[in-house]
Amino acid sequence: MTTTMTRIALFGSLYVVLTVLPPFHAISYGPIQVRVSEALTVFPFLFPEITWGLAIGCFFANLAGGLGLWDITLGPIITLSAGLVTTRVTRSWMAPIPPVLFNSFGVSIYLSYIFEVPYWYTVIFIMIGQGIACFGIGYPLLRLVQKKMLRYGNNRK
Repeated sequence: MTTTMTRIALFGSLYVVLTVLPPFHAISYGPIQVRVSEALTVFPFLFPEITWGLAIGCFFANLAGGLGLWDITLGPIITLSAGLVTTRVTRSWMAPIPPVLFNSFGVSIYLSYIFEVPYWYTVIFIMIGQGIACFGIGYPLLRLVQKKMLRYGNNRK
């Protein structure tokens, strides 16, 4: 139980830090973004419990972001949903897919409204940013952790 709670708190805190602190803040909000913290959203594949930490971290990051109630409520719901689906994928290379798709199509709904830009424009740019974060950063980190876990006898997926 202690390990689980620590993991939830750690991932939630990391999400906030990697979103709101400089230089991350400048690229974490808006219709064109690369939210580096989204790299962490692949880890529910190995640690399903952190889904809750990521959603809570997203809540606090979005609270600090200044985009209002839409982002504060819908962002964490989308993050939670993507995390729950990520726990169900069967191959590590698939772990980035739910966060990329959920954020690209879900977050774009309200960001296109807030910033008054076309929905599909927002989808494309959020998808690019999510791809960079999840496939470019998150997936290599996930594989590294997987290899370390296998090396030390923990056989999660």
